[in-house]
Amino acid sequence: MAGLIDSIEQKTGIVGQNRMEMLLFRLPNNPQLYGLNVFKILEIVHCPHITILPKLHQSVIGVIDARGITSSVIDLSFAMGGPATKNLDKQLLLMTEYNKSIQGFVVNRVERIVDISWDKIKPAPQGVGQKSYLVAVTEFDHELVEIIDVEKILSEISPDKKVIAEHPDDVKAHLQEIIRPNSKILVADDSKIALKQTVNTIKSLGLEAIEAHDGKQALEIINKFQAEGKLSEIELLISDVEMPELDGYSLSAAIRKNPLLKEIYVILHTSISGVFNESMLKRAGANGFIAKFDPEILSSTIISAIESLHNGFNPADGVLENIDKAKEASDSFKYDKSKGS
Repeated sequence: MAGLIDSIEQKTGIVGQNRMEMLLFRLPNNPQLYGLNVFKILEIVHCPHITILPKLHQSVIGVIDARGITSSVIDLSFAMGGPATKNLDKQLLLMTEYNKSIQGFVVNRVERIVDISWDKIKPAPQGVGQKSYLVAVTEFDHELVEIIDVEKILSEISPDKKVIAEHPDDVKAHLQEIIRPNSKILVADDSKIALKQTVNTIKSLGLEAIEAHDGKQALEIINKFQAEGKLSEIELLISDVEMPELDGYSLSAAIRKNPLLKEIYVILHTSISGVFNESMLKRAGANGFIAKFDPEILSSTIISAIESLHNGFNPADGVLENIDKAKEASDSFKYDKSKGS
C-alpha cells in the first residue's frame, strides 16, 4: 500500500501533456472497474473506526478523524445507486480532496495505477441519463473503465445552498458597457453539475454562456467562430482541467500556440487542489486559475478578466491572475502528508 501511495506522489510530471495517471479500483460486490485521477487521491487506508452521527446523508456512513481533520466517509456503491456496503472492516478508504474538501470513499480493492492519454478517454455515451454518475469511459487491458462524476455525488450529498452570487444591477450594467459586442463566455467541463454551476454564475452577471462538454468540443467551437469571422465574440474561456479527449492544459496550450486564437483569455477552473503552480500555468499559457466551486470568486474573476480586456490587456502576454488567492484557498485545506501514513 505504501508503495502505491509513493507512486501517486511521484506522478506529477505528466501535467500539461494531455495525459492522466489513473488509479483503478473496484467496489464491493461489483465487477465493474472504475478510475480516478491520482491527483485527487491523498491516501489509501484500511477502513478505520467510523463515528456515526445523526442526520447525515444516507450515503454518508459517518466521520473519521484523519490526521486532525474530521472527514466524511461515503459509501460510494450506495451513493451511485448500488447496494449498501457491508463488512466495512474488510474494505479500503480512498481519501480524496475535491473542491477544497477532504472525504473518504469506501472501495473494495485497488488494482493499479495506469498512465493514459486523455484522447483515449471518451465522454459518457449519450443516453445514459441525468441520473448517471458516469462522466467518461476508457479501456484498459480489454476491460471497460468507468470514470465517476464525483462532483455530482458530492453535490447531492452536500448541496451548496448558495451556488449563484448576487450582483447589483450597477455591476451588470458596468459589464454591459465594457464587454465586446455580442460577447459570450465559453465554458468547458465534462461534469454536468459543474458545467451548470458555472453557466448559472455567468448568467447571474447578465452574460451569455456557450457550453462545451470537453476540451475537444471547446476547441471545435473556437475554430468554428474563427472560421466564421466571429472569434471576437468569445470574450473568454473558462475550462476544467480534467476532461476526456483533450484536457484543459492542452486546450489552453493549443489556443496559445495558434496565432489566430492566442488572444483568448483562458481561466482554468478545477477541483484539483494543491498541485497548481505558476510554471504549470505558464506552460499551458493560461491567464489564471481558480478552484471550484465558489460563485463569488468565479464572478469576481470573470469581472476582472473582462475589465482587463477592456483596458487593453493582451491574454497572449500570459499574465497570471488570482493564482495567489487560489493557492491560499487550496493550501488552507491541504492534507498534511508529513505526519506519516
